[in-house]
Amino acid sequence: MSYPQSSFFASDVDDTSQLAQDLANAVSSQLPSDVVIFLNGDLGAGKTTFSRYFIQALGHSGSVKSPTYTLVEPYELENVNIYHFDLYRLADPEELEFMGIRDYFGGGAVALVEWSEKGGEYLASPDLVISITMSTSGRQFNLEATTALGAKLLQQCKRI
Repeated sequence: MSYPQSSFFASDVDDTSQLAQDLANAVSSQLPSDVVIFLNGDLGAGKTTFSRYFIQALGHSGSVKSPTYTLVEPYELENVNIYHFDLYRLADPEELEFMGIRDYFGGGAVALVEWSEKGGEYLASPDLVISITMSTSGRQFNLEATTALGAKLLQQCKRI
């Protein structure tokens, strides 16, 4: 089955914030469904910045730390648990099995996974894959739905 793709150009961090807010609103409307979002892009592309705005848009009022050294940062909110993964420093995908990765997926949680390609078969399948590329004038966000839920999320986003 073929699912939709969309793109969005962010000329600054305010645009990135608006896209994250838009997607967070779409995700909120689908809770308590599990949502898995992969974030791909080079170092410095804006994966963590997008994640920060997205997590705050879902209701987290504190700071959002990059989980580069811890691999995962959990956010237990009133309506949803969010797990923000950064697999950049992962040496072997099997390490995810030892940390109990399967426990993070399911139960109506939202998972954001940076550097998902390093997780191999140990990760749950994504609903959305967001690929970010840098240019001198901003960031290009390519959003690809890979499930019916992902397609529904894209359809609900007003900015793309």
